[in-house]
Amino acid sequence: MSNENANSSRKEFFLFRWIRRVLFPNKELDIYAEEQLQSPLRMVVRNFFSKPLSVICLFLLIAIMLFVFIAPNYVTLDLGEQDSTLVNIAPGYDMMNLPSELENNGVKDIGVGNNYSVGVDLQGKVYTWGKTKISKVVDVANVPEEVKRAVIVKVAAGADHVVALDDKGVVYAWGNARLGQTRLPQDLLANNVQHTSNIIDLQASNQFSAALTDDKKLFVWGNTNFVDLDVRKELQGHIVDMALTNTAFVVLLDDGSVVNPGFVSSSTITKIPEEATSDVLNIVASTNTVAAIKKDGSVIVWGAATKGENKPPHFDAPVDYIEGGRYHFAAHLTDGNVICWGSDRYGQCDVPEEVKNAHIVSLNSGSFQNYAVDDKGKVYSWGLKGFIMGTDNLGRDVFARLVNGGKMTMTIGALSVVIEMIIGVILGGIAGYFGGWVDMVIMRVAEVISSMPFIPFAMILSAVMGTRVSVGQRMYIIMVILGILSWPGLCRLVRAQMLSQREMEYVVAAKTMGVKERQIIFKHIIPNVMSVCLVSITLAFGTSMLTESTLSYLGFGVPLPTPTWGNMLNGANNSVTIQNYWWNWVFVGAIFGLSCICINLIGDGLRDALDPKSSGR
Repeated sequence: MSNENANSSRKEFFLFRWIRRVLFPNKELDIYAEEQLQSPLRMVVRNFFSKPLSVICLFLLIAIMLFVFIAPNYVTLDLGEQDSTLVNIAPGYDMMNLPSELENNGVKDIGVGNNYSVGVDLQGKVYTWGKTKISKVVDVANVPEEVKRAVIVKVAAGADHVVALDDKGVVYAWGNARLGQTRLPQDLLANNVQHTSNIIDLQASNQFSAALTDDKKLFVWGNTNFVDLDVRKELQGHIVDMALTNTAFVVLLDDGSVVNPGFVSSSTITKIPEEATSDVLNIVASTNTVAAIKKDGSVIVWGAATKGENKPPHFDAPVDYIEGGRYHFAAHLTDGNVICWGSDRYGQCDVPEEVKNAHIVSLNSGSFQNYAVDDKGKVYSWGLKGFIMGTDNLGRDVFARLVNGGKMTMTIGALSVVIEMIIGVILGGIAGYFGGWVDMVIMRVAEVISSMPFIPFAMILSAVMGTRVSVGQRMYIIMVILGILSWPGLCRLVRAQMLSQREMEYVVAAKTMGVKERQIIFKHIIPNVMSVCLVSITLAFGTSMLTESTLSYLGFGVPLPTPTWGNMLNGANNSVTIQNYWWNWVFVGAIFGLSCICINLIGDGLRDALDPKSSGR
C-alpha cells in the first residue's frame, strides 16, 4: 500500500514539474542545456531571426515575390497596347474628379479631352480637372481672365486646347496655340461687326475645332497641315450638324444626307456609305469612326472601327442622341437610359447600375470617360480614372508592365539559379569527394567557363539568334545561359566543403558499413554542406536578376514589347524622360533595387547565422 502511495506521489510530483516547465519556464538555460534542446537547424533559424534587418528584408522579398507572381492574374497586360493620347500620363486617379463646387452649383455642360475635362456650371463658371498639363508650358487649367469674367454656356475640349462660348455668342479658345488651335476665324471674333449669327454647336478635336451657326454655316480652324479644313461654299447655309474625328470631319445637310465638306476624300471617314446619304437626323464621331442616327431609329457606323464601335447593340427605346469617345459610343435613349458599346478597356462601356436606375437628362462622353446628369442634378461618371503608376512613352500602363515584367525577371533569375545549383552541387560534390584526375578535369572546365566574358558572350549569342526564336524560347535560352555560365563559383565552394567533410568520422563510418559512394555524397555529405551553399545560392539569385536586366537594358535580353524590369529601364534611358517623366523609371528602379538589396541582406543574415562565431561563443 505504501508503494502505491509513493508511486502516486511521484507521478504527482512529475506532473507538477511538467506543468511548471510549460507555464513558467526558466528565462535562461545554461549553455549545455540549450545545446541539448536545440538542433543545429533550430539554432540557425534562431540566429537568423535574431537579426531584425534580415528578417524585415525576408518578409519584404516574400511580399514582392507574391506581388509579382499573383498580381499578373488580376492585372491585364496587352502586349499590343499603345495609345498616342495616353503618352506619359502622371500617376494618379484624378482624371474624373469633378470639382465639388461644379456639382453643387449644377452642371450645364462638360467637354472631355484626351486626359482632362472642362465643365461649366449653371452660373457660367468654367472648371477644369484631370491631367490638364499639356506640356511644360501649356496648361489648360490656366483659364484666360476674359473667360473667367464671361458667362460661359458651352465648352468643348480637344486633344490640347479648349474652346468655349459665352451668352453673347463670343467664342474663346486657349491651350496649345502653336498649330493654330486658338486662332479663331475672323467671323467669330468678338470685335467683328459682321458677327451677327448665333452659334448653336461647338466642337473640338485633335488640333482643330469647329463652330456651327443658326444660319447653317460652319467655321473650322486649326492645323491645316494635319486636316483638310476647307468647307465648300455651296454647302454653307445647308449644314445642320457636324462630326469631328481625329483626322477628318463630315457634315449633315438639311436634306438628311451626310457629305464630305472638303475637297479631299482619302479618309475612310469621308467615304460616306449609301445608308448615310438620306434620312439622317444626327451624327457624332469617335476617334476613327462616325455614327449616324436615322429617322427610323437605326444607327449606322462607318470608318476604321477596330474596337467594336461598328456593332451597336439593340435599343429598347428610340435613340435621342449619341456621344462619341475614343473607341466607344454612348447613346442617350428617349426613356432616360444610357447604353454604351465599343472598347471597354478602361470600363468606359460598363454603365453603373445606379445610372441604369436613374433618369438621365444630360450625357457627355469623350476619350475614355463618360459623365451623366440625372433629373435631380446628380452627376455620374465612369471610365478611365487614371493610372496608379502613370504611363510610358507609348501610352502603356507602367503598373501592368511592372508587375508582369517582375514576374519575367524573377522567373529567369530563379530558374537560372536552379540550373546553377544542380550543376554546381553535382560537379563540386564529385570533384571534392573523388579528387585526383576527376577533380582536375572538373576544375579545369570550371576555370575555362569562368574565363568567358559573360555579357559579351550573351550579346553575341543574342545577335546570332536574332528573330529566329520566339520570346518564350529566348527567355528559356537566357535562363540556360545564366545557369550554365554561373556554376563554377558554387562548384568551387561545394568542392572545398567536400574536401573537409570526406575525412569526417561519419563518412568513414558510412564507408565501413558499405554504403555506396553515390549515397555518401548526396545523402550524407551534401546535406551537411548545403547550409553554406544556401548563402551563395541566395546571392546568385540577385546576381542573375541583375544580369538578365543588364542584357535587357542593353537590348540583348527579352525583346520588347514583352516587359522585364531591365528593358523597362532601357525605355526610360534618355534625358527627357529622366527629367520630366520620373514615374517611368522611379517605380521599376525602386522595386528592382529593393529586391536586390533584400536578397543581399538575407544572404548576409544567413551567412552570419551559419557562422558558429556569430553566436558569440
